[in-house]
Amino acid sequence: MGSFQACLSALFMLFGLFALCQSFHVRTGTNQTAHFIVNASEASGWKIPDTLFGIFFEEINHAGAGGIWAELVSNRGFEAGGPNTPSNIDPWSVIGDESSLIVSTDRSSCFSRNEVALRMEVLCDINGSKTCPASGVGIYNPGYWGMNIEQGKTYKVVFYITSPGSVNMSVSLASSNGSQILATANIIADASDVSNWTKMEVLLEAEGTNPNSRLQLTTSKSGVIWFDQVSAMPLDTYKGHGFRKELIEMLASLKPRFIRFPGGCFVEGEWLRNAFRWRETIGPWEERPGHFGDVWMYWTDDGLGYYEFLQLTEDLGALPIWVFNNGISHNDQVNTPSILPFVQDVLDSIEFARGDPDSKWGSVRAAMGHPEPFDLRYVAIGNEDCWKKNYKGNYLKFYHAIRNAYPDIKMITNCDGSSRPLDHPADLYDFHIYTSANNMFSMAHQFDNTSRSGPKAFVSEYAVTGKDAGTGSLIAALAEAGFLIGLERNSDVIEMASYAPLFVNTNDRRWNPDAIVFDSSRQYGTPSYWMQQFFAESSGATVLNTTLEASSPNSLIASAITWKNMNDNNNYIRIKIVNFGGDTVNLKISVDGLDLNSVDLFGSTKTELTSNNLMDENSFKEPLKVVPVQSVFQTSGEMMEVVLAPKSFTSFDLLKKSNNLLSTEVVSDHKAYI
Repeated sequence: MGSFQACLSALFMLFGLFALCQSFHVRTGTNQTAHFIVNASEASGWKIPDTLFGIFFEEINHAGAGGIWAELVSNRGFEAGGPNTPSNIDPWSVIGDESSLIVSTDRSSCFSRNEVALRMEVLCDINGSKTCPASGVGIYNPGYWGMNIEQGKTYKVVFYITSPGSVNMSVSLASSNGSQILATANIIADASDVSNWTKMEVLLEAEGTNPNSRLQLTTSKSGVIWFDQVSAMPLDTYKGHGFRKELIEMLASLKPRFIRFPGGCFVEGEWLRNAFRWRETIGPWEERPGHFGDVWMYWTDDGLGYYEFLQLTEDLGALPIWVFNNGISHNDQVNTPSILPFVQDVLDSIEFARGDPDSKWGSVRAAMGHPEPFDLRYVAIGNEDCWKKNYKGNYLKFYHAIRNAYPDIKMITNCDGSSRPLDHPADLYDFHIYTSANNMFSMAHQFDNTSRSGPKAFVSEYAVTGKDAGTGSLIAALAEAGFLIGLERNSDVIEMASYAPLFVNTNDRRWNPDAIVFDSSRQYGTPSYWMQQFFAESSGATVLNTTLEASSPNSLIASAITWKNMNDNNNYIRIKIVNFGGDTVNLKISVDGLDLNSVDLFGSTKTELTSNNLMDENSFKEPLKVVPVQSVFQTSGEMMEVVLAPKSFTSFDLLKKSNNLLSTEVVSDHKAYI
């Protein structure tokens, strides 16, 4: 990295400030010209797959734990420090000094898969020689870099306790230093009520707002109390299923047709012992052991588990794509002769998702509240494992077992089939691309020469990375838009595509850039997130045949689709154009097959994504600095002439009046300009 930066510095000195301006600022030089010709006859186009654009969720950057999963408590079961006690209870901390209380861990929990519990011995009392502070002593949890507590909202706090004596304690939501109490409740119990592990539950209504709050468990009564499985969740979650509402609403606006989950490298693990295991993430949350994700280096309680992912796909009206471990991690592999237990584990996972409610694993799903099967149609056999020595052998074991048990399920191989035929059976092949902006834009033609027979592509991970990506720049979004237009135009051989990564908690940025940035209380979309909004209507639409004639053809790419708006029941032609060059483009658009009065002047719109600087980004301070701007677009006369700004992504939605297509006999002799 150091030598690369030194070379860049030398180049900048060589070419000077002018080169820098050319690279990073939008030019306003000479105008280019272009002509975009659209054949409006849907018969000459083709239907885009219903699944073309979706989302890929990986547990990375605290995207789930401390992200879309609304659990506020971090390390709620005290298991993150490992099974041996005494153990580290981070991020839990003590309220009071060592003369007032002693806090430790032991293996006394009532949960067999979560044996560690916290033991709190209180040495002070409300009376006596050693008096407790007025606010009491105890423990607190700051959540994931602060809990966002909002006035008027209600939070459900659940925990388990046991004690040989009576209990008199407070459960509070407070500011980060405890000076401001936002909500509190008292719990009083006789010794007989808590002699065994007992579940406690309180609802706290916040009387104030603080995005950097904590949960406190305090007392002024001497004695010993054990705590375990402490949870705090807002009642107001997405469709009541435990997801952080504002983050999932950002996903919903993309209208994803699928969700690929839960990874990514998270599925593999650095070592198999730390890979995602679906069985450990289902059932009551208190009984889930959690695990350390050793790729992205943090603990997850697995409240967001296999069941919750399936529920999220249903809530968003998307199809689940279950990526499972195929016996391979980054550092160890199961030999193919020993893979059958892993195969059976995957078959069980599919039965959990799809099985009848009276089947072995379908009954577990039904007991969790979902008797109807989930609509699981796709599975991915591993992640980025094609080059590993046991992948092909393991893959075939999974493939044939799943095909035999579930012949309708489509299976995705890790091996790229875009440039040469696969040497093994598959329904789709996975394609990942992380590269510079210039390379990404040029890859719009990656699939132009791909064989039109055989498995289709699943471009499950794409993004501009490196220096010109920043932490989510305009230039990255423009290059990705060009790439997606290329995918759209080649959607006869591409079934799905998704950006990666999806989320980043700004307090734990493990990968850069990401589509959505958030902390405990705020969120914004990067330009790459907003770019994807332009493609929200593409899945299931019809790609039209087009021709682009341009004086600078290497810097322009365009497509046209017809789509129906289900909100107003109107039909539209959407034209999308990326001007990746530094010059303004005077563009003429002509449409074959529409009569002159077929476009409603008052229902057509123009949407543009651009900014003053190619490296412009959004931020918490300026969350809408680089966002699409929509305006009414009124055509006039027989010609539509538009101006494309340098380094811009523009779409035109032309509202079609009914019966607007001319007969094929008329179309063959007539071209209309709008």
